Amino acid sequence: MKPSSNSSIPSDGSHHKQPRKPAARPVVPVNQDIRAYFAEVALDNSQPWLLNPEIPTPDELMGTGSETEFVDLLPNRIVGPWSSKDEYLKAHYELLREDAVAPLRDAVAYFREDPDIQDMNIVSIYEKVHIVGITFAQQGVATRIQFSTIRSGKNIVWEYSKRLRTGTIVALSPADDSFRNKCVVAVVAARPLNGVKQHPPEIDIYFARSIDAEFDPHQEWVMVEARDGYFDSEFELSSSDRFPLAEQICLLHPNTDTPEYAKADPVMDIQSAICPSGEEGKINILESWPRYPTGDLDATQWRALEQMLTKSLAVIQGPPGTGKTFVSVIALRILLSNMNPGDPPIVVASQTNHALDQLLRHISRFERDYIRLGGRSSDPEIRKRTLFEVRQNEPIAAIQGSVLGQAQRRYNKYHHTIADLLQNFSAENDDALLPPELFAKYGLLTATQCDSLAKGAKGWIRPNDEEDDNPLIAWLGEHVVPFEVHYSTETFGFEEDEIDLEYEQLKELEAEQGNEEEDRELLKGPFICLRERFCGQSTSAVEETSRKYLKEPNLWKVPVKARGGVYNTLRKLLKDKIRSKFQSLITLNTNNCKDLRIGKWERDNYLLQDAKLIGMTTTGLSKYRALVSSLKPKIVLIEEAAEAIEAPIAAACFDSLQHMILVGDHQQLRGSCSVQDLQGEPFFLDISMFERLVNNGIQYETLRRQRRMAPEIRRLLEPIYGELHDHPSVLERPRVPGMGDFRSYFFSHNWPESNDSLSSKYNEKEAEMIVGFFMHLVLNGVAVKDITVLTFYNGQRKKLLKIFKGNSYLQGQYVNVVTVDSFQGEENEIVILSLVRSGRPTIGFLSIENRVCVALSRARTGFYMFGDSTALADADSLWWQVVTLMGGKNPKRRLGFYLPLTCTKHENVIYKKDPSEWDTAYGGCDLPCNERLGCGHRCSLPCHR
Repeated sequence: MKPSSNSSIPSDGSHHKQPRKPAARPVVPVNQDIRAYFAEVALDNSQPWLLNPEIPTPDELMGTGSETEFVDLLPNRIVGPWSSKDEYLKAHYELLREDAVAPLRDAVAYFREDPDIQDMNIVSIYEKVHIVGITFAQQGVATRIQFSTIRSGKNIVWEYSKRLRTGTIVALSPADDSFRNKCVVAVVAARPLNGVKQHPPEIDIYFARSIDAEFDPHQEWVMVEARDGYFDSEFELSSSDRFPLAEQICLLHPNTDTPEYAKADPVMDIQSAICPSGEEGKINILESWPRYPTGDLDATQWRALEQMLTKSLAVIQGPPGTGKTFVSVIALRILLSNMNPGDPPIVVASQTNHALDQLLRHISRFERDYIRLGGRSSDPEIRKRTLFEVRQNEPIAAIQGSVLGQAQRRYNKYHHTIADLLQNFSAENDDALLPPELFAKYGLLTATQCDSLAKGAKGWIRPNDEEDDNPLIAWLGEHVVPFEVHYSTETFGFEEDEIDLEYEQLKELEAEQGNEEEDRELLKGPFICLRERFCGQSTSAVEETSRKYLKEPNLWKVPVKARGGVYNTLRKLLKDKIRSKFQSLITLNTNNCKDLRIGKWERDNYLLQDAKLIGMTTTGLSKYRALVSSLKPKIVLIEEAAEAIEAPIAAACFDSLQHMILVGDHQQLRGSCSVQDLQGEPFFLDISMFERLVNNGIQYETLRRQRRMAPEIRRLLEPIYGELHDHPSVLERPRVPGMGDFRSYFFSHNWPESNDSLSSKYNEKEAEMIVGFFMHLVLNGVAVKDITVLTFYNGQRKKLLKIFKGNSYLQGQYVNVVTVDSFQGEENEIVILSLVRSGRPTIGFLSIENRVCVALSRARTGFYMFGDSTALADADSLWWQVVTLMGGKNPKRRLGFYLPLTCTKHENVIYKKDPSEWDTAYGGCDLPCNERLGCGHRCSLPCHR
């Protein structure tokens, strides 16, 4: 695809330099700010909401099941100022937390109501969950579990599934309790494909609380996951933070002054970015802003640039195709070229990794001294500038006073201590029964009882005269049985679990979950495989009876049939004692892991302070807040600011912040929420800071000249944006092959919609019509890669892909079929929009103006809609305006119940109104082909391409 906005980002050869490698210094002083940040957050109890644990507690998941209990939440105040900074922070923290917790709380409630429940659209159940090992990772002790997916009833396509992805919170309960009394919360640490695709599947989890940490491989659990829930615990704000720009962001004061750093040094050189002719480019930004020059920038972009450079809070709206990224890059280039030695790095962030990579790719043309924090980049050059890669390749001096060394030593000590504690449950000892000495060590057997076991076992006849040091083998005799978990082979024929993720979503998810090497680093550490192959053969005797037998000094007097139960009681009591020590060690280790993180960030601070620019996603603003805050950044620029909910952007208000630039478009997609009830009235969690500020009168600039859509397509946005101007380049778009003068068209029908198994809408006949039209375009010479099929519904996306997959002509070619939400920020030459809805008075997603705006604005050359125009116009005023625009009088009429196609050979128009008519269509018209063949005869087939 071609770029939609200004493509000629200015470049200056003098800036094409290799990243600086600072000379290694023998010792550098530690930056104390990171540990001070964590200490302040830990000690700040000035507000009750700050006392909430980072991860939801079992009581939160189990305690709101009745209808009389509810969660009391402050809504996002989208009209008018907040009463205080504290109220603002409290509301957004609690809304964000509820969005993460509520889906799992509901999933647990569903399971408690019906423990035999099978997987549903909103909940996944995993049974026969057993611990099989632990990894001493530097983030914490990760517990490896295996499980059964039998309740899914389908084969899981793990490559495209949202199930159990890294960072998901899950709830576990002993299988014999099933959430009646006990609930344990955990976070998925890793979900490697080779783990979940084996039989049985395996993942790693972190127990949320040390007191819930478990190691017993015999204990069977059931695990519950919310299909739509995802927990991001990294929203750390202290109410004592200074929170710069609070007057504008919280109190909505309309006046935004010049940043303090610019007041101190107001002369700025803008020549390298916008004055390539060599004219004087130095200006005093406190004085009048110069008239915009001729060149790539239009008048609205020039005004936006002025705001970005001269206002402490700059808000820039960029409608589709108007070049907002281009202006961001120009502003960043000017700011970078005016930095002084010792200035902190500029921070840039985007809502998605894809957009971040695009932005950094532009920046790398003139500034190589940047570092990308977190995530996984698909660009090989940008990958070299991730913090992980920089850490591998640049020398790191000794950090004097860092906690890292001590924390590493404690880490080694704790993992050795825990390994020794669990030695008897490791796989290397799984062929043996637990020895009497171990029970004696924990006070469960007396010396007299151990002596009685040893004496009684002497002379015991063993197979093959083998000697064994463990007298319990003789004592138990036949009352010891192997322990084994049987997982049935889960084959469900060809029925596959609904694919949750589109290709684009999958790539973004993989990117957000991080660098593969960094993931391995985080989970790298000694691994102990836990296994206990034997247990006692129990009778119906209760544990109380077994405890009485344990008072007998001579254990050989215990009845033979009761010995299996007695051994099991010993095992249980032993595990209780070891568990207590294990959990205490986990507590110490968890606290030490915080020191490890602080120590590593103290080291990373040394690398980052030499960078001129740092890039991350908006999620990273929260996740790396302590680290970035230690660099004392003054300037933060947020791209896609209208797509992010407010909390992550609030996290970018570091104490040192003087200048924030928000770039986005509040009339396109909003932020997404897991809990639908939190979207819209009354909570408005999906409303971004960008949109709230614009709607409350904070000064902003709007870009007005678009460089993407042909005018015939652009006009469809008039009901949303009013007047947008066309750049001369869009007036020269070529005709669409096979469509004559029809650059846009709305094919209207009344074919009824349907629902799939996940209640997503689809319209099979409309899908068939679209595939036929797609083939007409391809046969007329349009490249498959130049066509995107968009739809509002995942059900329709899957239906379209299934039909395309059955098309033999397209075998081996990638057909781009995506939902509207996944195509924000993208474009293509030709876009086909499948609207699906028909035959009902409501139109669902199609009534959301932000989504409609995205759908109408992705095409450069040709845009074709398929749907029920009458139903849409009756249901929604925006669609009424769009339908009215397209249904105008000839020759501008672009709507009808017949699809007008042009034969490029005979220049005549043919009409199609039903999918069955594509069976005899070959890209031409109904006239005979009549072209002479190689044999000399004329072709008798209908006209074809």
